[in-house]
Amino acid sequence: MPSEALHQEASLEQGLIALSIGLPRLLQEKLLAYTALLYKWNRTYNLTALREPSLAVSHHLLDSLAILPYLKQGAKKGGEADTLLDVGSGGGLPGIPLAIACPNLRVTLLDSNSKKTAFLQQAAIELNLPNIAVHCGRVEQFRPPAKFSAITSRAFSELADFVALSRHLLHTDGRWLAMKGLWPQEEIARLPAYVAVQAVHRLDVPGVDGERHLVLMGNIDAQRCEGS
Repeated sequence: MPSEALHQEASLEQGLIALSIGLPRLLQEKLLAYTALLYKWNRTYNLTALREPSLAVSHHLLDSLAILPYLKQGAKKGGEADTLLDVGSGGGLPGIPLAIACPNLRVTLLDSNSKKTAFLQQAAIELNLPNIAVHCGRVEQFRPPAKFSAITSRAFSELADFVALSRHLLHTDGRWLAMKGLWPQEEIARLPAYVAVQAVHRLDVPGVDGERHLVLMGNIDAQRCEGS
């Protein structure tokens, strides 16, 4: 096995330990196969601005999986989320790593760029991920048959726009999980009145030097029902 592949394998294993995430070897291999596919397609489809494959484990896989404990902590009245919508999925982040790590989680990847969704479809096929669905279109026009217990985005847009555009897609007891860099204090201040910020967690992602935060949000009406 080439030294770079061995390095990525070791980095992923060590990173998962640091995040207290236990994954069997088969799923770890599938995660690495995803990054290989991502960079193969990136040559012509511009799926990620990160050009160094050596950083894929830390900046793509571990960065995405860092939100996994919070995804499992709460949705639908404190239970584990069973459906996830990844808005503005791009090259499949964080949706594909989360779908690989949680085979029982049904993940929908949404993006308005047809080239990117073509890659997402192919990745789901090649990686044998039957728990993934892909939709090409704008989030505000998306009308699936059922709402989602969790909706996430990785720097898709400002928080207020993210929740406004996707509110019709969130289950009453569901949660938004917005991935951000610096603590988004000003964005939080501009959130609409119907949104309750449940928590802001700093994410310590192995191998990533910059600040990373996760903003957990829910509907105010759902919060009132829980408190009554």
